[in-house]
Amino acid sequence: MSGAQRHAHGLVLGKFYPPHAGHHHLVRTAQEQCERLTVLVCAASVESVPLADRVAWMREAHPGAQVVGAVDDIPVDLQDPAVWEAHMAVFRGAVPQRVDAVFTSEAYGAELARRFGAEEVCVDPERARFPVSGTAVRADPAGNWEFLGPGVRAALTRRIVVLGAESTGTTTLSRALAAHYRARGGVWAATGWVAEYGRAYSEEKLAAARAADPAATWEDVTFTSAEFPVIARRQDAEEERAARAGSPVLICDTDSFATGVWHERYTGGRSEEVERIAALTRRDLYLLTDHADVPFEDDGLRDGEHLRPWMTERFRAELTRTGRRFLTVRGDREARLAQAVEAVDALLADGWQFADPLPEHR
Repeated sequence: MSGAQRHAHGLVLGKFYPPHAGHHHLVRTAQEQCERLTVLVCAASVESVPLADRVAWMREAHPGAQVVGAVDDIPVDLQDPAVWEAHMAVFRGAVPQRVDAVFTSEAYGAELARRFGAEEVCVDPERARFPVSGTAVRADPAGNWEFLGPGVRAALTRRIVVLGAESTGTTTLSRALAAHYRARGGVWAATGWVAEYGRAYSEEKLAAARAADPAATWEDVTFTSAEFPVIARRQDAEEERAARAGSPVLICDTDSFATGVWHERYTGGRSEEVERIAALTRRDLYLLTDHADVPFEDDGLRDGEHLRPWMTERFRAELTRTGRRFLTVRGDREARLAQAVEAVDALLADGWQFADPLPEHR
């Protein structure tokens, strides 16, 4: 308990729309000076980042603080005492305990502290330590990527999935696409690539078959329906891990949505469980590799040359049925990469669409 003055109960209040390094500096500073700290996340219903997500991100970043959330749909007017009281009713409802210190970087901090009957502690109001704001992040996430934590990055990362039938160049294209964006440097240098877990799983199955019978080949390997949810969940876990650590774009060599089509290819029917898993994660663009321009190569884990046209059409049909944004890429390697880059750049040019917060009346 040595060092800076200690307060019994501190409060940090904000929208955290989304949380960034400045917010985390504020909370860490408050934690150093308080016996107990509450972080109150307030979100308006019109905003496009759910309150539950913001609370989860702040809890992950600050496990030593109590993080609570509240919906606050009251317009902002710092000059209107009645509006202030309406906001305070929301704040006190979420934090009924006595507050001894309010930590803030905002101009309204003094009045907020006064209404809580607490001391104001102003932390870096000039944003000198971390020159960033929620407004700046919403306007340009990629330009402020360095200020975002893993959870926010995962939520904002543009996820690109390359998928297709056997031996249609998905791995070649996805690797080349990731390398292209890494070569742009800056924030893009951390662009991640997610390998196809199903292939590693298949290699393990073949190895197990050969351990029992050294003469076993891929034709001796069989799959059960129960194995595909395992593959889908592992694929999603690897994707999420990469999204938390990479650049604003992530390249994936297949995903759990594609696992549903592979389930159909090996078992003859769809898997409701795999489809439920696939629905849990947002993807932004699919690149479907056409089979027509790529010769079939048997690498010891393939036996479906005759099924390639059928699989291409099944991928296309399911992408269309589920309303996913996709592009079929054709031609040689250079042509496919050029088509893919053009499509990803168009996606990035669309930007990130955040709903405006409630306006502040002045």
